[in-house]
Amino acid sequence: MLFDYNFRRYNLRLLLYMLALSVVGLLSIWSATNQNQSTLNKQILGIVVGLVIAVVLSLIDYHRLLSFRWIIYGGCVAFLLSVLLFGRARGIATRWLVLPVIGQIQPSEFVKIGLILFFAWYFQKYEEKMNKVSVISMAALLFMFPAYLIFEQPNLSTALVLAVVVAVIVFSAGVSYRWILGVLAVVVPGIALLMYLLQKGMIPFLQGYQANRILAWIDPEKYSDTFYQQENSIMAIGSGQLWGKGWNNTDIISVKTGNFLVEEQNDFIFAIIGEEFGFVGAVIVIILYLLLIYECLVMAMRTIDLSGRLICVGMATLIGFQSFANIAVATAIFPNTGLPLPFISSGVSSLLSLFIGMGVVLNVGLQRRFNNE
Repeated sequence: MLFDYNFRRYNLRLLLYMLALSVVGLLSIWSATNQNQSTLNKQILGIVVGLVIAVVLSLIDYHRLLSFRWIIYGGCVAFLLSVLLFGRARGIATRWLVLPVIGQIQPSEFVKIGLILFFAWYFQKYEEKMNKVSVISMAALLFMFPAYLIFEQPNLSTALVLAVVVAVIVFSAGVSYRWILGVLAVVVPGIALLMYLLQKGMIPFLQGYQANRILAWIDPEKYSDTFYQQENSIMAIGSGQLWGKGWNNTDIISVKTGNFLVEEQNDFIFAIIGEEFGFVGAVIVIILYLLLIYECLVMAMRTIDLSGRLICVGMATLIGFQSFANIAVATAIFPNTGLPLPFISSGVSSLLSLFIGMGVVLNVGLQRRFNNE
């Protein structure tokens, strides 16, 4: 057996679902950008390179990757510090680095994967001491530093995604319910208090546009100038009805033809899917995400150790929560955020980071607890 793997365990379904979502992304981006060949070519290149990286990583024992855990963590922090010091700004946000040959990248997308790997190792190492105050406190500090650097870009949405992913990893690692109840006892009233103070204009650490987006979600009529994008997104999705208006349609009242949305190839690409492919197309996309998440969780159940399980759970959470959040923004269930739709939204950094993470998951799937599985 090459690489000591039984390749009958190789999860080709996972690759199939990723490629299917990527193809949906190419079709949607081509339409959303009014057939911008340059944007499409970048996305195609990202898919090809990402697929190659995923296959290569799937053949590398993930324990070898985890042996570089502190280098991975240090690299994440260094990347984020570089953004604050040398990053390229777009509007009021500074989230990008320009590297020689490679070009522009968004480091926070790769940090998501790096922290999943790091905390998978961390909680494997301290599995027997999981509920000690020192272990939980150190984990909190190790998370808060990169999360703060992301928040300062400012990139609140990515910081929140990381918080959810790490929280699920901690839960899956076997933390005591006393910790969970204790955190909920603080977080739930805290969120209620923040919402109250936000409406009084008393939260200084939020940027003005961040506060306005949350307020627009609470009271759309009062903040209609901020809520209009989500309102237009809902109208676009509804106008697609059952089967949609057709791919790359040029209807005069289409969201892309009428310029009713900003960055429709990124944050609001689900509106394009809903308008052009209808309810059926939107449901197919959601089913593909559910199948992808299901495969990750099944592999998590069959792993040989805790770190492998946490990697699978972390990636399932990242894809699941981020796809839900993007769709929730497009349908006004969540306040407006800047999260890409995994494998579909335009953006090579997001695409490559997801293929990297899923490549590691594929390797976890090759190493199962029992040989006859």
